[in-house]
Amino acid sequence: MEQLPLSGVRVLDLTNVLAGPYCSYQLGLMGAEVIKVERPGEGDLARHLGPDPALNEQGIGTSFLAQNAGKKSVELDLKTPAGRAAFEDLVRGADVLLENYRAGVLERLGYGWDRLQELNDQLVYCAITGFGQDGPDRQAPAYDQVIQGLSGMMSITGTAETAPLRIGFPVCDSVGGLMAAFAISSALAGRAAGRGGAFLDVSMLEASLSAMGWAVSNYLISGVETVPMGDQNATAAPSGTFTAADGPLNIAANRQSQFETLCRLIERPELVTHPLFLTRELRKQHRAELNAEIDRALARRDAGVWEKELSAAGVPAARILTVAQAVELEQLAHREFFHDVPFPAGTSAERSVRTSSNGVHLNGRPLHPGSAPPGLGEHNSELDQLRAGGRL
Repeated sequence: MEQLPLSGVRVLDLTNVLAGPYCSYQLGLMGAEVIKVERPGEGDLARHLGPDPALNEQGIGTSFLAQNAGKKSVELDLKTPAGRAAFEDLVRGADVLLENYRAGVLERLGYGWDRLQELNDQLVYCAITGFGQDGPDRQAPAYDQVIQGLSGMMSITGTAETAPLRIGFPVCDSVGGLMAAFAISSALAGRAAGRGGAFLDVSMLEASLSAMGWAVSNYLISGVETVPMGDQNATAAPSGTFTAADGPLNIAANRQSQFETLCRLIERPELVTHPLFLTRELRKQHRAELNAEIDRALARRDAGVWEKELSAAGVPAARILTVAQAVELEQLAHREFFHDVPFPAGTSAERSVRTSSNGVHLNGRPLHPGSAPPGLGEHNSELDQLRAGGRL
């Protein structure tokens, strides 16, 4: 069996809900052994989150199942002598410690960076918080929606009439988790080069602002504040959502050649030489007029037909799908993006858990978790072996 890049790396995961578990899930897909350290009798809050009350009651809520396949679960109370002793043994044998408590919580428990280095001077310690480990907001509570609002993300989502709007999935949690996974992988590479362990302080607010790209840089560099434009792309026109005979269609004819090809295919070649649409800047200034002309032409055929014809000619275009439609795309099936694993051992559920990959193929193969999401404390019986550095 081919060795994955992080095979042999052990991650102690003290995180809850999404940003942290999403991070450790990425590390697990890359081959890391992830030991999920959970509070006795309670575990990750995500165990009780999701649309299925029966699964929530069993402690295997959908939110938990989605991000924790392939991990192991042990229960430890870090406020008891026995729990602390077990935790310290696990730290001594770990490569990575990941947590998303509020800033300073782990330190107040007696496990600040200095103490962790005493236990394991090669440890990569990553703390994910809303705002970072220092600064005036370090202790402020933060959920995804709070970060979406503070980052400015919500202010540019929707239209002038509807903004601010929350993005429809927890993007700041996901971005924070990805940034943490990248930082951990980088620190592990540095350690392999002889640079020792590292303390990584990941701020979801800063990671989110970084991911917003030109929405932030336009203001920082050019002094131009981004405004909400709904389904339109501010950088070009025609670029946004249009209406075909049976529904919406995204088209991004951002280049002059793409615009000319689009006009030819929709049988409106005169738009290319129209005085309002001659240049990129003119098209942006007269976006509404141009969109109306294109919509009239698109109304002759269905979105799926336009998608195939425009894409084949080099004009980026695609239907706008629901999530239920998107997960059935033939492209995803071809790439084996989804993978089924069993439900946690000992649960009453008898169906499988459909998990997702991360879009990375390694040497031609997708990355998938190798086992079911763990039941709470499922690996408690192996704790002594784990404390001794053994691999399960």
